Amino acid sequence: LSSWPLQGNQTNTSHCSLPSDNWTFTYVPVYVMVISVLGIALNIFVLMVFIFHKKPCSVPEIYLTNLAAADLLLVSFLPFWAVSAWKQFEWIFGSALCKMVNVGILMNVYCSIYFLVLVSIDRYLAVVHPLSHETIRRPKFAKISCLLVWILGFVLSVPKLINRELVPHDGIIKCAEKYDTIYATSEYMILVLAFIIPVSIITFCTVKILQTLRSRLMEGGKTKKKDKRATTLVLAVLLAFLICWLPFHLLKIPSRLKSAGILTSCSSEKTIYFCEQIFLYLAFFNSVLNPILYVIAGNSFREKVKELLTQWDRKRSSTISLTSTRTTFLRSVKSQRDIVY
Repeated sequence: LSSWPLQGNQTNTSHCSLPSDNWTFTYVPVYVMVISVLGIALNIFVLMVFIFHKKPCSVPEIYLTNLAAADLLLVSFLPFWAVSAWKQFEWIFGSALCKMVNVGILMNVYCSIYFLVLVSIDRYLAVVHPLSHETIRRPKFAKISCLLVWILGFVLSVPKLINRELVPHDGIIKCAEKYDTIYATSEYMILVLAFIIPVSIITFCTVKILQTLRSRLMEGGKTKKKDKRATTLVLAVLLAFLICWLPFHLLKIPSRLKSAGILTSCSSEKTIYFCEQIFLYLAFFNSVLNPILYVIAGNSFREKVKELLTQWDRKRSSTISLTSTRTTFLRSVKSQRDIVY
């Protein structure tokens, strides 16, 4: 990704250099660190609720759990991004992390969108075809699908693993990417496989879901309360994803024109660069927004939180009661010994 950590690619910066006090070197690192801290805390909270709750996760919750894991992967790598931005794109973390950070962030792009594809298909089958495809909508199938998505995400991120390297530039070392066939192929893969195809599938499923719910409402039919709640949460997460990621992917069009040498002026390059930065930070915010949506739009998730807190409170009370009983017993034994002796 041409604007990913941290621009580093050898664009025509020789005649379009940025001043040292530019906002991308000052405010951005603070913003990214805040997103990282919030994202780590919120996504760990979501994972704890889904994993430690006594009831097994439903199929949509399995997909949302993996989505939270993908978001956690992204925000865990952002502190390296922030430090590099603060040092005006200088990379001080070595070659291995240069590759790992980029692969980890790109894996989030692929995995998160395909987890949303899976959850969209599940809601489509649950609402539009509720009496068929029961085999596909089983937890075992959901877990296998998630594993395949993680594998696919890593495989599609391999070009970044190969192409990222440390290069000297303007007296500093940058984590940069070579502009070659691998780079061009990777960029088109991201556009097609991480945006056009999955968004088309999600759009189809969403339109069919909304049409079905509308027709049932007009006919006076009933929709299961559980399915309605799950569908509301899924639609909220899908909408948030599109709002956060759509501008970034659409900006690929002028970026490709720049790479093709059509947009060559310094002003156009700077405009594309600043838009890339703004849209990229908006995309990063999606990893913080998802856990918030679980709480706001997810009635089932809020119930799980309450049940989990009650569960932990009971365990705590039981532990305190056991400790108290043990202390009382030991005191009784001690007093009996004192009477005997």
